[in-house]
Amino acid sequence: MKPAGVFVAIALALALQTSLARFVVGGTAALDLVLVVLVYVALTTGPVTGMLAGSVAGIVQDALSSGTLGIGGLAKAIVGFAAGVIGQQFIVTAAFPRFVMFVAATIVHAALFMGLYVLLGLREFPSPWAAILSQAVGNAVVGIIAFTLVEALPGAIERRRFSKRAKR
Repeated sequence: MKPAGVFVAIALALALQTSLARFVVGGTAALDLVLVVLVYVALTTGPVTGMLAGSVAGIVQDALSSGTLGIGGLAKAIVGFAAGVIGQQFIVTAAFPRFVMFVAATIVHAALFMGLYVLLGLREFPSPWAAILSQAVGNAVVGIIAFTLVEALPGAIERRRFSKRAKR
C-alpha cells in the first residue's frame, strides 16, 4: 500500500468516524474505524508503516476530540507496530486469525489508552470491559468485511473487464 493510499484510508476512516458518532446515542461510536484501518495497514505493510500510520491517525484523532493530545497517538502507534510485527511473524491470512487480531488490537488499544489516562490522573474509567468487548467484536466484524472487500475488488474489476471483452 502506497503512502498516499494509507493517508486517504485514514482520512476516510476519520471522516466516517466523526460523522457516524453524531448518530449514536451518547455521542460515542461503538466502532473505532481508524483502528480498523490501522490494523489493516499494519498487517499488510509491516511494523514501521503501522507505527507511523498509528502515530498520525492517533494524533489527528486526538486533535479532533476533546482529549489530551498524544495519548491516542501513542496507543495507536504501539498497536500499529505490534500488529505489523505479528503480521510479519505469523500467517494472518485466514478469517479467524484476522478476527483474533482485530479483537486483540482493540483490547490492547483500550488498555493502553485508558491506562495512560488513569496513570496521568486525567480521567477515571469505571468498569469499561463490556463496552470494550463489544467494540472489539464490532471492530473485528468490520475489519473482516473490509479485508474481504479490499482483497476481492481487484479480481472483480478484472473479471468485469474480461467479460466485457468476451462479449465483443
